[in-house]
Amino acid sequence: MSAADRFPNGAAAECRPWPRHLLDPARWAALAADDSLTLLSLWAEPGLVHAAFLAEGGLLLASCPAPEGRYPALSPARPGAPLFERMIHDLWGLSAEGGVDPRPWLDHGRWGLVAPLSGRPVQTMLPPPQPEFLPAEGEGLHQMPLGPVHGGVTEPAHFRFHLQGEAVLRLEARLGYAHRGIIGLMLGKSPRSAARFAARIAGDSTVAHAWAFAMAAEAAAELVPPPRALVLRAVMAELERIHNHLRSWGAICEAAGLAWPHARCAVLREGVLRACAAAFGHRLMMDRVVPGGVSGDIAPGGAAAILSALEAVAVEIPELAGLCETHAGLRNRITGIGIVTAELAARLGAGGPIGRASGRGFDARRLPGQAPYDELDPVVPVLPEGDVGARLRIRISELRESIRLVPALLARLPEGELRLSLPQRAGEGIGMVEGFRGECLHWMALDDGGLIRAVFPRDPSWLQYPLLEAAMQGGSAADFPLCEASFGCAVSGVDL
Repeated sequence: MSAADRFPNGAAAECRPWPRHLLDPARWAALAADDSLTLLSLWAEPGLVHAAFLAEGGLLLASCPAPEGRYPALSPARPGAPLFERMIHDLWGLSAEGGVDPRPWLDHGRWGLVAPLSGRPVQTMLPPPQPEFLPAEGEGLHQMPLGPVHGGVTEPAHFRFHLQGEAVLRLEARLGYAHRGIIGLMLGKSPRSAARFAARIAGDSTVAHAWAFAMAAEAAAELVPPPRALVLRAVMAELERIHNHLRSWGAICEAAGLAWPHARCAVLREGVLRACAAAFGHRLMMDRVVPGGVSGDIAPGGAAAILSALEAVAVEIPELAGLCETHAGLRNRITGIGIVTAELAARLGAGGPIGRASGRGFDARRLPGQAPYDELDPVVPVLPEGDVGARLRIRISELRESIRLVPALLARLPEGELRLSLPQRAGEGIGMVEGFRGECLHWMALDDGGLIRAVFPRDPSWLQYPLLEAAMQGGSAADFPLCEASFGCAVSGVDL
């Protein structure tokens, strides 16, 4: 069903490439019961709440007024909505009527302000409250806190386990410790100036987030970037997918107690990162994707460095993958652990390897008009098992596919301009790019001077942390490092 059929009399804003429909509270609430739609994100601006759904053939965007700071909750029917509703209350001060979870999320009571993006933030002198966790019932229960301070360079996150012996009855993640106020930093700036904040939402997805942000800005300004820039963006996105899947592959094996694949993946990843630095001047390719195109061309000899690094990876994949399939200890450790059912993955709209390992085959690269992927037809692997082993096999398959795609992209790299200037005009746009973790979604509204009036960046981790909690339920606390490595969620992607 098209948006026009759903909302025959609804007002539509000129958001590009998909219009945004302004709904009354009754129609807004009805979206929660529509099983043909998959919730991707919720966000807000003062007095207005927005939602993005995945529908047949693209996105469906809807908005609902929030008079007196209230709007109908979607969380009673949408398990992916609670974290978004809690975030909307923390940042914009808008309350979800009938929501399943009213607790704070990003706001730990240390900002000194209440609802900083509401347009009328209120100062507070109250002491920070103690965090609240959902209860668990049963005999012989005890709680085990983990974090937010972890060893090494792990991002700050608190995990609260309710245990019965070693069995996990409930796991709950508490994030927000790395909140940086990214949305507030973007407001009032030009897309070109704010792009550096988008590139730093999650450092391991800097290309994907920068591309989705640029796509939203270009859609709002009605600008089509040069073909050469689009191909270079895709090359960088696939290289980002490759080096992150190598890191995840090694991390899963290390968490399972097998050190050799971890060491080899680290060596291969280092080779890819060095090739990225040689080709684009930065190991992570940060700030290379900008609104209007790319900030610089591929260096002379950069393509050769990339192809050489990928050849080294391709040569070792069969031996490493064969070991993971035949090593009895590793197979026993990753099979049947941390299962995410296909039903739950579909209900939460799980993206990336987590969703594809549980039977959900969505990949943003296959959306209509996603240049230059619309000419490449990337293969999307899907498995039904939903356990740690399936998530590892999906990553290995995607790694192979990206190694196939990069030479094909480099071979068709056209000549031409690298970047165009965005016109200074009002507009609204949305962009979605398939990162290694899943789809990165950015929405942006520009004022008459071409400055950012409203914006929201969404990392796929928003919909994956609840699945990590569900995957641990009924399992052993000792399996948490393995499950966490197989998910690879980004704390910084959620903390904003």
